[in-house]
Amino acid sequence: MTQKRPQHGEYALYYGKYIDLVPSGDFLEILQEQRRELVERLSGLSEEQAEFRYAPGKWSIKEVLGHVIDAERIFAYRLLRIARGDQTPLPGFEQEGYVKNGNFSSRKLCDLLEEFSAVRQSTVCMIRSLDQDAWHRRGTASQKEISVFALAFIIAGHERHHRILLEKNYFAAAARG
Repeated sequence: MTQKRPQHGEYALYYGKYIDLVPSGDFLEILQEQRRELVERLSGLSEEQAEFRYAPGKWSIKEVLGHVIDAERIFAYRLLRIARGDQTPLPGFEQEGYVKNGNFSSRKLCDLLEEFSAVRQSTVCMIRSLDQDAWHRRGTASQKEISVFALAFIIAGHERHHRILLEKNYFAAAARG
């Protein structure tokens, strides 16, 4: 499924930073490759390494992963509702509260990676099932109009955004020491 890109007006400007990170190509393959790459990159970490924070008050690697999982669930839920024609405005969510109450530090990294894989596979199955009409539907989330097409790109771009931050702020900082 090779796609064009969502256009301005299909999403709030804030999400442009995520959409811009999605490479060209087969969108479903991009989602699957992201799953493989993130699991491969993080699965070699010890539990202690997965608790690393690059600065006081910053999320641990486990918390970043937990946030990616939670956000994908929320974006996929929005995508589902809008794709099915539900015009009920959907609320925003406060990511800090989700991370604070996610209890990610008490979980094993391998369990979080398994959960991410399952959530991503569920997202892929849902996206694969959409017909052409669904891709063009729009709804309201966080008080802004958004398209199903843009939500799919936001899911991929959000994961990519956090993987870049992990590489820059966590793995590079850990290597420096």
